[in-house]
Amino acid sequence: MNPSLLRTGALFRSRLRAKLRALFCARLSAFALPLLLLSGPLEMVLAATPPDSMAQRLRACAACHGKEGRATNSGYFPRIAGKPAGYVYNQLVNFREGRRQNGSMTYLLDQMSDAYLREIAEHFAALDLPYPPPQTTNASPTTLARGEHLVRYGDVKRGIPACAGCHGAAMTGVAPAVPGLLGLPYDYLMGQIGAWRNGGRRALAPDCMAEISRRLAPEDIAAVATWLSSQPVTQHRAPAASLPSKPELDCGSGFR
Repeated sequence: MNPSLLRTGALFRSRLRAKLRALFCARLSAFALPLLLLSGPLEMVLAATPPDSMAQRLRACAACHGKEGRATNSGYFPRIAGKPAGYVYNQLVNFREGRRQNGSMTYLLDQMSDAYLREIAEHFAALDLPYPPPQTTNASPTTLARGEHLVRYGDVKRGIPACAGCHGAAMTGVAPAVPGLLGLPYDYLMGQIGAWRNGGRRALAPDCMAEISRRLAPEDIAAVATWLSSQPVTQHRAPAASLPSKPELDCGSGFR
């Protein structure tokens, strides 16, 4: 082949590559420069990288459970901040293994190990944060009286133990794994007792809450949820260390 044609072809290709490089750099700069101006120097960008802490990892939980797990009392999602670590851990395992039904929770927890679930539980259990004002106001005095009686004393004739017999006299829970019931939304309380009644929520056998919920009449459940959701939590928020006496019913996971 003619040497001059070879030189011409090489020169053309060289100039084409140079033009393409210039065009690519111009396009890249058009996008990159505003981003750099917005993000600042590389040192500032790196400094803004969030720490790899448990609090940072669990910020996603705030979408449903509120900032730091202290959900407001106006929705369906429960407060998890300050709950006993054993209780939070048991519920995470129950979601993962299908004893509690929530597609989002099951998906999130499906690949998490027991050890990591314990870390999550211990993080939330260590939080001691203020509670919001009571959700329920201006409830019927008759309903409130019925609810308080069931919470504090139960109904001996129908074999219904007092809620306080397991959840503590202050209703703030008992270590290591019995939850507090104050500061929870009315709808959440109603929904969870209903789930136990119809088998949508289960715990390790013997499942005491499933048994108790079946003994409660619908008006009993409404009265208990009304009274609990109307109580303020201003002090003594921590779970009790122990109960003064053995609960009336055996529970599979409440005390381990």
